[in-house]
Amino acid sequence: MEIHQRIGFIGAGNIAEAMIRGLLGHAAAKGEQITASVPRTSRAIELRERWGIEVVHDNGEVVRRSDVVVLAVKPQMLLAVLDEIAGEADASKLFLSVAAGAPLRAIESRLGSGVRVVRAMPNTAVLVQAGATAVAPGTHATEEDLALVQRIFDAVGVTAIVEEHQLDAVTGLSGSGPAYAMLVLEAMSDGGVRAGLTRRASQLLAAQTLLGAARLVLETGTHPALLREMVTSPGGTAITGLHVLEERGVRAAIMSAIVAASERAKELGEGFEGKAEGRRQKAEGSGHPEGAPSVGE
Repeated sequence: MEIHQRIGFIGAGNIAEAMIRGLLGHAAAKGEQITASVPRTSRAIELRERWGIEVVHDNGEVVRRSDVVVLAVKPQMLLAVLDEIAGEADASKLFLSVAAGAPLRAIESRLGSGVRVVRAMPNTAVLVQAGATAVAPGTHATEEDLALVQRIFDAVGVTAIVEEHQLDAVTGLSGSGPAYAMLVLEAMSDGGVRAGLTRRASQLLAAQTLLGAARLVLETGTHPALLREMVTSPGGTAITGLHVLEERGVRAAIMSAIVAASERAKELGEGFEGKAEGRRQKAEGSGHPEGAPSVGE
């Protein structure tokens, strides 16, 4: 579905560029609708030539030009950027944050009363247009805002709408999930080599097997347990392998990894809020915002 709003990216690193590529590649938006801010002239030239978008060095200009502003800077740079653009923010614009660990209330308090904010947690698979992204609405975000954000992220994969308190679990599952999947893929590939396959053949077959299994779930909507039963015949090879995996506690280990990662995500979010509060108190004490603005990537 075509998007008519003007979209701005503050920061244009890997995730932001993947989003730009997805929007243009799916004809969801045109190059003239997109503006990005970056600190380096060489990067600005690269993005202009590659995607035909407008690239500037001023974060405030991105906000002024855009209906939707994507905050795509590193978390440690976000507070300075928010302080820089707060004067340009108002309720007519939607702010979309992809900064990991930055709570909605910390962003909303920096941008001002009534500002519409949505927080998103994409994973690295957006780089190949196969991302899994969860989005959570802020206090003033509307249903229309969520629908728009979903269209943006559907251009680079699939999108789920959740409550903000669930984003820590999202981080533990899909945010960190590519690392778990790579570990499983590597182990499967090693197993194939141990059983006599070449590395190239084993890695190819392992990767395609995981991809195919995921597509079966996504395209059929069938529970994984039922799909597993389809390849598990009595006394066969699959049930023999599954018995070893259950015996070694693989299922429990994966579940525990997701829970542990989710808890760590919660700790990091609490740390961000602590830094935001400390920065606010210091600014109030000095009478002006702390730190120099920076566009970041």
